[in-house]
Amino acid sequence: MSLRATLTRLDDVQQRTPWLAFPMAVAKKFGEDRGGSHAALIAYYGFFSMFPLLLALVTVLGFLLANDPGLRKSIVDSALSSFPVIGSQIRRNRIGGSGLALAVALAFAVWTGLGVIRTAQVAMDDLWDVPKGDRPGFLAATVRALLLLLVFGAGLAASAMLAGLSSSEGRFGVAAQILAFAGTVALNTLLFTTAFHVLTTAKITWRDVLPGGLVAAVGWAFLQFLGTWLVQRQLARATEVYGLFAAVIGLLSWIFIAAQLTLVAAEINVVRSRHLWPRALLPPPRTSSDVEAITRAAKEEERPGQVVDVRLGEADGEPRA
Repeated sequence: MSLRATLTRLDDVQQRTPWLAFPMAVAKKFGEDRGGSHAALIAYYGFFSMFPLLLALVTVLGFLLANDPGLRKSIVDSALSSFPVIGSQIRRNRIGGSGLALAVALAFAVWTGLGVIRTAQVAMDDLWDVPKGDRPGFLAATVRALLLLLVFGAGLAASAMLAGLSSSEGRFGVAAQILAFAGTVALNTLLFTTAFHVLTTAKITWRDVLPGGLVAAVGWAFLQFLGTWLVQRQLARATEVYGLFAAVIGLLSWIFIAAQLTLVAAEINVVRSRHLWPRALLPPPRTSSDVEAITRAAKEEERPGQVVDVRLGEADGEPRA
């Protein structure tokens, strides 16, 4: 049997097996929607937003530690003191507060944060195949992104605090850690379900986005748990130079994985709600789901005053029974 015949037979098997066909369809559409490129751009903006946030953190700590020896000792004894660059400043008690530094840091944090939200908006509209002419303009999208940044930023900060409690060793009881982890999942579910609904202009319902919200919530909870554990257990033992490189590489990798996880979860919503499975991995012939996905992707290029007419060749357009 030739390689092509073997692959065709495997393709037939996956199309007739729902638990194989669905993830295959999600993976195929994720590639067609350039999900990896969107995730990389989100990670780029997300990574650079961390630096002004860290500058703001150092500045705020400078104000808080000025006349509070007890608070200074609690921070020095915490895992934060093991974080590269900031940790050395905390241990040496050389943190100073500056209003100008705080203002600059917050301005850059908002700017890069808007880049994350705007990129996520474009990605969600691409995943849902929203026509270009139906997407909001620059000003409307920017104002909307600023509001979403404030809401999601506060929610993610609260979620990160809960994740830190759930992974703390010896500081809280097991029951408290379990409750904190459950709270992290619940809060993440609310955040991601809301994000998947409001980040796109597609006409969708809350029921359409709930499954992906659950998947993203559980995945993020584990990623947050892993990130906290690594900082407390691994970076705490690292030298300052090694810890700096480990933190930078680890942070960038973590953000990229988290962005990919989020977009895959959103793609699950699209494939499920529009029943875009099974998909042919070796067309032709194509399935009816292939034809639907191709048609929607083509009509995504419609702009005001334009109508895209999609016609497939007989060999490519005939759905496989």
